[in-house]
This record gives sequence, structure tokens and C-alpha cells, in this order.
Amino acid sequence: MKREIYNKLIEWKNNNINMPFMLVGARQTGKTYILNEFCNNEFEKNLYINLDKSEDIREIFEETLEPDTIIQNIEALKNISIDINNTIVFLDEIQVSERAISSLKYFCESEKPYKIVCAGSLLGVKINRFKSSFPVGKVWIDYLYPMKFNEFLLAIGEEKLLDLIENGYKDMEPIIEVNHKKALKLYYDYICIGGMPASILQYIENGKSIANIDDDLLRIIITSYLADMAKYTENTESIKNTKIYNSIPSQLGKENKKFKYSLVEKSARSREYDSSLNWLLSSNMILKCDGVENPKSPLKANKVDNFKIYLSDMGLLRVLANIDKTEILLNKNMIYKGAITENYVAQVLYAKHHELFYWQQGNQYEVDFLINMEGDIIPIEVKAGDNTTSRSLNHYISKYKPKYSIRVSTKNFGFSNNIKSVPLYAVHLI
Repeated sequence: MKREIYNKLIEWKNNNINMPFMLVGARQTGKTYILNEFCNNEFEKNLYINLDKSEDIREIFEETLEPDTIIQNIEALKNISIDINNTIVFLDEIQVSERAISSLKYFCESEKPYKIVCAGSLLGVKINRFKSSFPVGKVWIDYLYPMKFNEFLLAIGEEKLLDLIENGYKDMEPIIEVNHKKALKLYYDYICIGGMPASILQYIENGKSIANIDDDLLRIIITSYLADMAKYTENTESIKNTKIYNSIPSQLGKENKKFKYSLVEKSARSREYDSSLNWLLSSNMILKCDGVENPKSPLKANKVDNFKIYLSDMGLLRVLANIDKTEILLNKNMIYKGAITENYVAQVLYAKHHELFYWQQGNQYEVDFLINMEGDIIPIEVKAGDNTTSRSLNHYISKYKPKYSIRVSTKNFGFSNNIKSVPLYAVHLI
């Protein structure tokens, strides 16, 4: 399946190949798949090493950080010859070996043409808790997130529809209604299955029919996340991580989605859970959206204590919240459909490298997202349906007079009263 990150890998190959490439992301987002595709397609030879399953190779890194010695010892251990001029080495699950991560600095500084890519679940956590000196400036770090809607369309062969959507966004002109309805139908399929590559592959293999999709696959992914918490943290922190993660459906099910520690555990305090919250954020399993009362740049300098927490994937949120697919497809449970829709927009904006902020004035007004675009603060209002009446956005526009505003909904493209109407299936273009 095509992924946007592939273009970044090609850029790395063409410009910075001496610098090892580290792909960071949550489990099951497709890191191993896309790096294997890249290594197989773009290089004459490749060597794949799973450090989680190769204790003997981990021991080599424990003994030395010198690239020539590492390669020589791998050759002897595996009884192979490694042609470094034409071979790319893929170190998977590199988070299990801090020494292997440290060695990347020396591979980068070597005069020899070593080509190294690496990936692993919880790399964000490992980087934030690195005990040695992390090779800052010696590693090209990029992030892989669940597949966005445009990647979903590419995966199912809908390139022509994607072109229409991109043209509609560029011109802010409605696309023909029959294709608007088709795009919305596929969008609803997408938010039901989520952006995890395995889930999308299951959708394709089952004839692109939501009725044939088994939610057990997403439940298995959630179970693997919970298992990671137990495997890579101490027991007390793992319990807190799990409580926070499991509380998110309740957090987002409220009318006021501000994160409350009391929904994690009665009488809980922030100081007791801050470390666990940061662990989950570093793992890319959750996303944080900070509240802002004074929407001026830089937004980070004007954030307040209130914040919201979203899951990394709306499909996982749907399953964790035990929402049946038919409730989404038949427009039932509209309250929680709104939460899933908001989560969808959050994860897409985050994957587009927008920092997440929202605006709130007391208990009366709230705008779902604020993003900094070309030096201007742009408000984004999110609607799960076609009812686009918004007292909060109108109040925000009247008070702060932004360059323009964005309203995301099921309505077609348009630009009226200085508000861009962006269909839910086009959020990836913002």
C-alpha cells in the first residue's frame, strides 16, 4: 500500500543517506512494512535484523559502537558478506537496544557509505527516556501515523476521486454531487475501520464491504498496546497508563471534552498521572490538544491548563468505546459520532504536523481547533453532519476577525462569509 512517508525515504536516499533514518510511530502503523518495501525496491541488497528477536546481535552492540567492528561481527555471526556499497541495513525494533541507537552516531560519522534505516514501537518513549547521549543531529527522524483518508483512497485504487477532491479544495468549488456522496460513503467506511494498515487491508480483502469487517483485528491492536505498557514499564506505571488509555472514550463522550483525571480514577491528581500521560504521548498512542483563551501567536505561549486527549486512531476509539459500525453508517448515536469525528480531525491535523490547540471562553464558547497557517491563527469548527450552525465560531470571528475560518462538515466545498467549507473527506488537505 502506498504511503506518503515513502517520498520522505526517497528524499533521504537522494540527499542524506550518510545519516541513519529512524522511523518513529505507534505499533501497527506500518513501519516495518514500508521500510521493507523501501529497502527491497530501492537497493540492490538489503539486510533485515529484528533486534527484539536477535539477542546475539544485541550483544555485539553491547561490546562495541564502532561501525566496522559491528559489521564484521555480524558477518561472522551470520556467515554472510555485507557489501556496504550496495546494501542497506534495516534495524527493526531498535528500541530494545540503547547501545544500537547510540551506534547510529558513529555510522553517521563514518567515511564509509553505510546505509542504515531503523524502526521500533515506543521509540518516542525511548528517545525521551534515553539514559545515554542520544545522537542528536546524527539521525534523520520521521514519524509514521495511521493512514490518512487520502492514503486510504490510494490503497483502494480511488486515485481519480482523490484528484477531484484535491481540485475541489484548491478551487473551493463544489465537486459534482454524485462524487461528493461517493466520497462521503468512503469516508464513513474509513472512520469505521480506522487508519491502521492491517484494518484497511482487511477491508480490501473483504471486497471493500464494511459488513464483512471483523472488529477483532482492532481489538488485537488495542491488546498489543496494553501489552506494550506492561512490557516496557514498571507495574505501577503500566496500571496508570492503562487507566488513562481506557478512560479516553469517557473523556470524549462528555459535552465538555476537557480531560478530567477524576474519570481516570476517583480522587486522582495530575501529579500522580503526569508521568503516565507523558509516556502515552511519547508513544504516539494518544494526542494532546491544549486549551487557549487568548488566540495569539505563538499559541504554545498562550495555552492554559485545560486540555483534551484523543486516541491516535478513530477506528481504535470506536472499538474501545464499543460503538458498532452500523451506528456510524446509519447516523445513530450522533453524540459519540461527533466525538469520533473530532478525533479523526485531530489525528489528521497532527499527522500534518499541526500542533493541536482549541479555544474556549468560559463555558459558553468553544472552537474545536486552532492552527497556525502562514503566520495567521485559523479557527476550525468540526461538525459530524450538515448542520453547520455555530454560535461559538461566529462569536470567535466577531471578536478576533481571523483572516478566514474553516468549517469541516459533510457539506460540499465552498467559500462564503469568509468561511471555507471543507468536507470531512478533505481534512488531509488543510
